[in-house]
Amino acid sequence: MAGKPPKKNTSGRGQRDLTVRVKSAKGRKLSSTLWLQRQLNDPYVQAAKRDGYRGRAAYKILELDDKFRFLVPGARIVDLGCAPGGWCQVAVNRCNTLGEKQGKRQGSILGIDLQEVDPIPGAEIHQLDFLEEGADDKVKEWLGGRADVVMSDMAAFATGHKQTDHLRIMALVEAAAYFAFDVLDEGGTFVAKVLAGGAEGEVLTLLKQRFKKVVHVKPPASRSDSSEKFVLATGFRGDAG
Repeated sequence: MAGKPPKKNTSGRGQRDLTVRVKSAKGRKLSSTLWLQRQLNDPYVQAAKRDGYRGRAAYKILELDDKFRFLVPGARIVDLGCAPGGWCQVAVNRCNTLGEKQGKRQGSILGIDLQEVDPIPGAEIHQLDFLEEGADDKVKEWLGGRADVVMSDMAAFATGHKQTDHLRIMALVEAAAYFAFDVLDEGGTFVAKVLAGGAEGEVLTLLKQRFKKVVHVKPPASRSDSSEKFVLATGFRGDAG
C-alpha cells in the first residue's frame, strides 16, 4: 500500500469540469444524493480505492501518526470499533505485524468491534463489546500483555440532534478512555475521535490526570465541514494515575 495522502487541486482551474454531479433519482432523498456526490468527488475516497484501504478514515490515522509517531515497529495496538478495518490496515504496515521489515521489531494489532469484520492479514480481529464485564482481561489475554496504543474511531449512532449526538459520542470516548486505563502499559498512547461542542472538556480533564501530554488535533483527512477532531494522549502514567 502506498499510504500517501491524496493531492488536492489548488489551482482552481478545471475544478468545475472535474466535479462529478449526481442527478437525484426518483425516491432518493436529497441528503442521500448530496452524500453520494460528495463521496464521488472526495480525493480521500479515491485514494483509498487506489491504495487498497477499506475507507477514507485510514488517512486520518496515517496523518496523525505522521505527526506524532505512535504506530512504531513492535508496538502492541488495540483498535476499538475497528470496522471496516482501515485503521488496522495502517497499523499492520507501520507496526510490522507481518514481520516484512527486516531488522525491525514485529508488533501486534487486536481489532475489536460489535459487528463481524472481514479478516485483515497481520491483525487479530474479535467480535466483542468492549463495555462488557471482563472485556479488558480478554483483550490483555489475546494481546499477551498490555497495549502500547489504544485507538478509537468510534461514533455513537446519530439521532440528528446535534447536542444529543455530541453528548453520546463524548460518553463513548470517556468509556474508551477508562478501558484504555485498564489495558495500557505505562508510557502508552490513547487516540480517539471527539466532536467539538463543549462536553469534551470533561474528557480532556480526565485524560490530563492520567497522561503526561494531551492534545486536540484535526487531521487534513477530516472533512472541513465536520466538527470531528481527535484527542491524542501520550505518556500514560500507569495504574497509579
